[in-house]
Amino acid sequence: MAQVAARAGVSGQTVSRVVNDSPRVDPSTRLRVEQAMEELGYRPHRAARALRTGRSQTIGLVVTTLATVGNSRMLQATAEAAAERGYALTLATAGDSVADAFDRLAEQEVDGAIVLNEASALVPEAQRPAGLRLVVVDAAASSDLVAVHSDHVGGAAAATEHLLARGHTTVHHLAGPEDSFAAAERERGWRSALAAAGVLAPPVVRGDWSAEAGFAAGAALVDATAVFCANDQMALGLIRAFAESGRRVPEDVSVIGFDDVPEAANYRPPLTTIRQDFTALAHRAVALLVAEIEGGECAADESSVVPAVLVERVSVAGR
Repeated sequence: MAQVAARAGVSGQTVSRVVNDSPRVDPSTRLRVEQAMEELGYRPHRAARALRTGRSQTIGLVVTTLATVGNSRMLQATAEAAAERGYALTLATAGDSVADAFDRLAEQEVDGAIVLNEASALVPEAQRPAGLRLVVVDAAASSDLVAVHSDHVGGAAAATEHLLARGHTTVHHLAGPEDSFAAAERERGWRSALAAAGVLAPPVVRGDWSAEAGFAAGAALVDATAVFCANDQMALGLIRAFAESGRRVPEDVSVIGFDDVPEAANYRPPLTTIRQDFTALAHRAVALLVAEIEGGECAADESSVVPAVLVERVSVAGR
């Protein structure tokens, strides 16, 4: 830091202000300091900063599995969002309980943690380490935790309404696991859209988010003309099951997914789906957590619900 100060012709305190992104630095001075830092290859020393500030500049991410595309994309988006705010990210897989994951994060002295998706159901107050700041991605509205989630209900309703508008007399639902908040919300959106149209909901077929579960569901949906799948991976498996039984998508049966994974546009046929904005979701979760870490308490507000929108492709046809 002293070398940077000498190169830029400023005091060490000014360099410190630039490093800590203080607004109390003239823009031209900031530019000189940043140029000197680049020329000298200066990087802030994370351990030294932790000793000075009492913070590790590291946040944890707790997840039950990375096998689902949604969780993998959230991992990448969260790492990028954390880096933009000067935080490193460490991953802790929870399995059937978050207690061990929290213990590992506590050993690494993280400043806070984001809990992803299905792990959110596994965060009873008794298992939360004292003082660990938490933000949950997908949690029930009654939760006492700061939470952010996609508009699962609105997205599912939009998918169902789209199929009904194409002349289908009903819409079947291939749902996610019973213990999943996101799956429950998507099922609720599907039911609400059917009820609003005066249509009785058919029995739910349930899967585990995997393409294999979607393929297995094909036998139970043999008479369906329209299916809303709770995620794209199950939709892919279902489309394959229909193809192997001689049913064409969308000529014989229409299919809509949820997530808009990168491959959805290249399915055969390209999949109509509900797009989750994983980048916006991750940035909001990180922003909420950093606000807690750096400024104390932070309450979620209406901006903590990230819109989910219908993306029309080829897998839906009218009746």
